[in-house]
Amino acid sequence: MSLNIHTADTALRAPQAIIFDTDNTLYAYGHPHACATVAAEEKAVRLLGCEVADVRQAFSQARLEVKQRLGRTASSHSRLLYFQRGIELLGRKTQLVITLDLEQTYWRTFLAHCELFPGVREFLMALRSRGIGTAIITDLTSQIQFRKIIYFGLDDCFDYVVTSEEAGADKPQEAPFQLAIDKLGIDPERIWMIGDDPASDIAGARRFGITTLLRVDRAHNGHARESAPDLVFDDFEELSRYVFSGKVEGWAAQ
Repeated sequence: MSLNIHTADTALRAPQAIIFDTDNTLYAYGHPHACATVAAEEKAVRLLGCEVADVRQAFSQARLEVKQRLGRTASSHSRLLYFQRGIELLGRKTQLVITLDLEQTYWRTFLAHCELFPGVREFLMALRSRGIGTAIITDLTSQIQFRKIIYFGLDDCFDYVVTSEEAGADKPQEAPFQLAIDKLGIDPERIWMIGDDPASDIAGARRFGITTLLRVDRAHNGHARESAPDLVFDDFEELSRYVFSGKVEGWAAQ
C-alpha cells in the first residue's frame, strides 16, 4: 500500500509537535500478545491443575467482566485483573501469588517478542534534530507502558508521555488529548497525531483540530471513512521520506 494524502484543499503543514500512539503504531501488538497469552495459559495449567480449555475460557470471560465493569479506563486493560478474576472463575478463589506470577510471565514474554517497526527510531531522531516536540498518548496503566517505552530504548525520544491511567480515561475521550496538549503547550492546529485506530486515535484527535495520520498494515484495504485521517501510511521509512522531502509546507528537503 502506498502513502495516501487525504487533505484535498490544503497541503499538510509542518507541525511543532507530533503525538504518537504506541500499540500497533510503533510496533506490532498481535504476535507478542499471542506468545504472551500462550505462556500465561501454560503456566496457569501447571500451577492450577486445570485443563487448558478451561483456563482459556475463564480468562476470556474474566476479560469481558472486567471491561464491562470498568468501562473505558486504564485498569480495564489490566492483565493482573484478568488473571485474578480468571482464577476465581476457575473456582480457586483469589490466589495472589499465582496472579502476580501470571502477570509477570505475560509481560516478560510479551516484551521478549516485541520489535519496533522499521524506521520508527530514525523518524523520531529526525524530529529531534529539527526541534519538533514529541509526546505519547496511550491507553493502559502507566507502569506497563513505561516499561514498553524503556524496553524499546525510546525513553529519550519523547518529551512527554500521557497514559489513560494518568488522564483518567481512555482514548477517544477528551481527557488524554487535552492533557497532552497542555503538557506540550502548543496550539492543537500545529500538532500531528499518529495512530492506528480510526475510532480512538484519529476521531479523538480530530475533535481538537489536530492533523491526523493513520498507520495501517500493508494488508489493510481501507480505514473508517467517518474518521477521515489527513494521511494514511503503512511504513515509517516511507513517511519519513515524504515529510522531509519538501512536500510538507514549512519543512525544507534535507
